[in-house]
Amino acid sequence: MKIEQVVFYIFSLLAILSASMVIFSKNSVKSALFLILTFFATAGIWMLLEAEFLALTLILVYVGAVMVLFLFVIMMLDVDIASLREGFTRYLPFGLGVAALLIIGLAYAVGGEKFGLNVITPLSIQPKVASNIVALGTVLFTRFLYPFELAGVLLLTAIVAAISLTFRSRSQRIAFIASKQIETRKEDRIKLVQFEIGKKNL
Repeated sequence: MKIEQVVFYIFSLLAILSASMVIFSKNSVKSALFLILTFFATAGIWMLLEAEFLALTLILVYVGAVMVLFLFVIMMLDVDIASLREGFTRYLPFGLGVAALLIIGLAYAVGGEKFGLNVITPLSIQPKVASNIVALGTVLFTRFLYPFELAGVLLLTAIVAAISLTFRSRSQRIAFIASKQIETRKEDRIKLVQFEIGKKNL
């Protein structure tokens, strides 16, 4: 067994265990931390496949931004764990059935005969092939330029809509008026009062 296969099995086992702990952990903060570990293990697998851009994007975007946001939201919200676990046993057979279907579908889609080191040749062995960053950038900004720009417009629209809905639901929000802030004088904000303090014999 080669060293690449050993490292692959280590990262795969780590990803499976950490993903399982995301589901079975009783603390939501620990689940988010295990999800970060899953992302790191998946990035290691992508590095073995010489997909450096995808691995770095997974760490920078998901671990550096999305998961930090998840942690802040989880820590700020007062989630009632007991009420969320009330229907766990009732929907357990349905969840196991869906999980079994997903495992069967993944085994059929990425099985050893369709996806593996014997079928897919790494980029370093392929002749006259540029790095995956150059290849991805070339395809993204030539063939898929319009879908890429459309995705950016949709994300911008979603951000604007989320901000609009948030401010619309808050009726007592504080508005900042720049002109009034500039015209403010210190006499309008601070009132100085002079008074004398009598001396006392201690």
